[in-house]
Amino acid sequence: MSPTALTHMTSMSSELHDLTVAQLAGLIRTKKVSATELAQHFLDRAKAQDGLGAFLDMQPDITLAQARASDARLAAGTAGSLEGVPLAHKDIFVTCDFVTTAGSRMLSGYQSPFDATVVTKLAQAGMVHLGKLNCDEFAMGSSNENSAFKPVKNPWNVTCTPGGSSGGSAAAVAARLTPAATGTDTGGSIRQPASFCGVTGIKPTYGRASRYGMVAFASSLDQAGQIARTAEDCALLLSAMCGPDPDRDSTSLDAPVEDFTRALNADLAGLRIGVPAEFFGEGLASDVRAAVDAALEEFKKLGAKLVPITLPRTELSIPVYYIIAPAEASSNLSRFDGVKFGHRAKAHGDLTDMYLRTRAEGFGDEVKRRIMIGTYVLSHGYYDAYYLQAQKIRRMIADDFQQAFKVCDVIAGPVAPTVAWQLGGHSDPLTDYLADIFTLPASLAGLPGMSIPVGFGAGGMPVGMQLMSNYLTEAKLLNVAHRFQLATDWHLAKPQGT
Repeated sequence: MSPTALTHMTSMSSELHDLTVAQLAGLIRTKKVSATELAQHFLDRAKAQDGLGAFLDMQPDITLAQARASDARLAAGTAGSLEGVPLAHKDIFVTCDFVTTAGSRMLSGYQSPFDATVVTKLAQAGMVHLGKLNCDEFAMGSSNENSAFKPVKNPWNVTCTPGGSSGGSAAAVAARLTPAATGTDTGGSIRQPASFCGVTGIKPTYGRASRYGMVAFASSLDQAGQIARTAEDCALLLSAMCGPDPDRDSTSLDAPVEDFTRALNADLAGLRIGVPAEFFGEGLASDVRAAVDAALEEFKKLGAKLVPITLPRTELSIPVYYIIAPAEASSNLSRFDGVKFGHRAKAHGDLTDMYLRTRAEGFGDEVKRRIMIGTYVLSHGYYDAYYLQAQKIRRMIADDFQQAFKVCDVIAGPVAPTVAWQLGGHSDPLTDYLADIFTLPASLAGLPGMSIPVGFGAGGMPVGMQLMSNYLTEAKLLNVAHRFQLATDWHLAKPQGT
C-alpha cells in the first residue's frame, strides 16, 4: 500500500456505502440486499451530510418508489444491467420527477415535462435516482461557487472547492453519498472535480452520449459523462448511458452501443503513453508533478512505454475556449427571457424592460460575464476577427492530437496545475480560467478523457492524472485506468469520517 494512502485511508468496512457500483450490483442480483434497503441507506447518508451542499433536490418518496419497482423486477426476473443501484444526476439534466435548476435562479423550481435521454437510459438499466446534484450555474465555473443556491464543499477539506462545474457530483461520490453520479464536461467539468475530490471521472467522445435534455451551455463542447469510484464502475455506467439518439440530438454519433467493460483486463505490455512537454512546464505545482510522475513510473512497471510528445497549441486552448464557449452560451441562453418558462421579473414596464429585468435578476455574475463576452465576439466587425479565428485554431488543436496519436496510444498528464484551492481563494475569474489549461484541449478536439486518483499533494488534497485517447476508444482508455487501479490503491482512499 502506498504510504500516502495509508495516511488517508480509514479501515476497510463492510458498510454499503463503501462498495462500488459493480459490487452493489452483485449484491442486489444475489439478493443479499434489496434495492429499497440500499436506497434508504444512501438517502439517510445524504440527509445527514446536507451541510456539504452536494444535493439541490431530493424526493425520498419517489426514490423509494423506484427502488420498490426495482425489487419487483428483480423478483420477476426482468432486471436491468444495473438494477437497483442508486445514483444521482447533475442538476443540468432535466427530470420530470425532480426539480431542474441548472444551479440558477433563472430556473428556480422548474419542473420538466420529460427526462433527459441520459436519465432515461440509466433508468432503463434499472438505476434508482437519489436526487439532483449541485453545480455551477449553467455549468459555468471551475469551483462550484457559481451556484445560485449554495457552494459545494470538498469532503477532503470543507474549506476547499470540490472543483466545477460538476462539483456536487464529485463531492457526493467522494463522501459516499452516492456510488455514482452523472456529470457534464464542457471544458473539464468532470475531470477537474474528479481530480480535486479523489474519484474517477470520464468524458467520452463528443456525441457518444445524447445531449437531449441537457440544459445547454456550449453545444459543440457539452458532453455527458459520469463520476464514480473506479474505472470499472465508469465502464458499466458508460455502457448503459451511451448510444445514438438521432431523432432528438443531431450531434449524437451514429456509433453502436458498446460494452465498455470488454477490454478491462487487457495487458498493458507495449502500451505507448504519450507525455506532452507542454503539460509539465512552468505553472505546474511541484506536488502535483510528483504524484503524476510517480503514476507514470507505475505504468512503466505495468509494461507501458513513455513516449515524449508535443501538443504545441496547448496555451492557445484558453483563449480559443473562452471565445467559442461564451459565443455559444450567448446564443443558448437567449431563450431564458421570462416569456415561456423560468424566472420572470415581477416589476417591469414594457416587453423590453421585462427582458432586461428578468435576465438581470435571474442570471449570476459569471453567466452575465460569459453572455457579454459571447455577444461581443459574435457582433458585426468582431465575428471574423475573434470567433472564426478561434474555430480555425480549434481545428489545429485537434490536428495536434492526431499527430501525437501516430506515436502513442494514450496521452497522460496532470488534470489541473494545482490541488483544490480554498473556497473564495480566487479573487478574479481569469485565475479560474487558467486552471483549465490541461483539460481544455481534449474538449476542443472532442476527444475522450478521464481523471483517476494518483496521490495526494499540498494539505493532503487529492491529485488526479488525466488520460486521453483517440476518438471512440473509451474501452482502451478505461482499460488503462482499470489496470492502474488494480495495481494501486489511491482510488480506495476516502475522506476522514466518511
